[in-house]
Amino acid sequence: MTRLVVLFLFATVVALSGEGQSKWVYFGAGQRLHYGADARGDRIMDFSHAGYKGGGVSLPRVRVAREVRPAPGDNTGHLQAAIDAVVGLPLNQDGFRGAVVLGPGTYEVGDTLKIGASGVVLRGSGSGQDGTVIRVTGAPHRLLEISGNGSWEPRGKAAAITTSYVASGADSFEVDSVTGFKPGDRILVQRPVTEAWVRFMEMDRLVRDGKPQRWIKPGVVHSADRGIKSISGKRVTLDVPLSDSYDAKHLNPPGASIVAYGFPGRIEQVGLESMRVIVPAQDVPITKGQYTLLRMNAVSDGWVRDVTVEDTQNTITIGHSVRRVTLENVHVRHALPFSGAASPADFAISGTQILVHRSSVSGKRVWPVVTQAGVTGPNVILHFKADEAGVAPHQRWATGLLVDSSEFTNGTDRRPGLAFSNREHAGSGHGWSAGWSVAWNVKTDVLVVQQPPGAKNWCIGCTGRHATILWHGGPIAVPEIPSETFESPGVPVTPASLYLAQLRERLGAAGVKSIGY
Repeated sequence: MTRLVVLFLFATVVALSGEGQSKWVYFGAGQRLHYGADARGDRIMDFSHAGYKGGGVSLPRVRVAREVRPAPGDNTGHLQAAIDAVVGLPLNQDGFRGAVVLGPGTYEVGDTLKIGASGVVLRGSGSGQDGTVIRVTGAPHRLLEISGNGSWEPRGKAAAITTSYVASGADSFEVDSVTGFKPGDRILVQRPVTEAWVRFMEMDRLVRDGKPQRWIKPGVVHSADRGIKSISGKRVTLDVPLSDSYDAKHLNPPGASIVAYGFPGRIEQVGLESMRVIVPAQDVPITKGQYTLLRMNAVSDGWVRDVTVEDTQNTITIGHSVRRVTLENVHVRHALPFSGAASPADFAISGTQILVHRSSVSGKRVWPVVTQAGVTGPNVILHFKADEAGVAPHQRWATGLLVDSSEFTNGTDRRPGLAFSNREHAGSGHGWSAGWSVAWNVKTDVLVVQQPPGAKNWCIGCTGRHATILWHGGPIAVPEIPSETFESPGVPVTPASLYLAQLRERLGAAGVKSIGY
């Protein structure tokens, strides 16, 4: 009996039982989670650290500091003055200055609002028709910028990682010296891009229209933003596991390292909530001016909740210097389909520990969720819905993404509901877009989940037809179905949500209850 037939019969038995189980993460004795690993120790990481305050913490309800009402005409100055007044208030013991609360009604806003200090929240009176409506006017622009300033500032001497292979999902490793490091330090775990690694990933031969395309330039460093939990001898244990593997064979020289950092310009405890935002519907190329909702940069512990958005393009951008942010009950609707060759993306993630939760996108020819270049997880898309396409890491190696208990309908081979893939020469050489990423109990019409050299992408308990074409339009090689990372096709597995099970395991029932379960 062939392996394919055996696995088909196994899947049939599981389907009749109505519940599957993964060998990679499963309930064992005492209903504790157990994790499978490959020969090198690589495993599915603990994603439960994604979200505000590192996951499992309720979004706060910040006290009212200023109340405003709609004024005739452009309200930009009116609203910015209220924000600036709150910025001028002292921080309380919880790290908040207060909320600018917009009363019910319609506010015309013709320019960008800015929050540039910790502890400030912009809150409406609800996202329904009787709540707060922001009607964006004027030339295309972004409604809100929530940004600190500066970047990571290395402090002290870097320490070389001496463990020859640090597995994906691991939270500890050896270094050559712990001098100058202590528990509680914020550090960057630095993974260099080398010529050897680019060759190993088979990304050194990308060609488009007869011209070489560069995937990632050697010398670039992918940094995971972490904290030191403990130090024992020369072993450093992190507060959050790593989303990529670190193989000295491909990274030396110069080799992986850690360095302590400060980030004095990063702001905290900031948010946007409870409003409806409407912009003029337009079908323009993404290279033209656009109406967008929000960009976050240099932010830690922020959130967006209860926001409905109509007709924006590239709606929310989460920058590389953002960590521990929750986007909850954010719903984007498009009245017009986009006709350009390149489609806008409504949730574009470049930060780490980002949770997109109970949110949705409705509209044609948009990418609901993308990750960008060099993104290090954990990042989580939980209970998300979209009515065309879905989650598609965009370019140049994002790691540690979980798409959990979500549904994407009306996908096609060119616009699948789920895509962990080699985009090859798309764009300017996007190449491998995702590694060490997990689709868990995802329902979609079309999916493509490919396996990068030396890495894995998992598709567990997923329903969907596998795409038959590559990004450039040619036929796709027969996917490895079934393979060690494709489990229980068409049959959901237990636990129903990997993120929630991991959160409960780490923080108990209170952690899950804190985010509404």
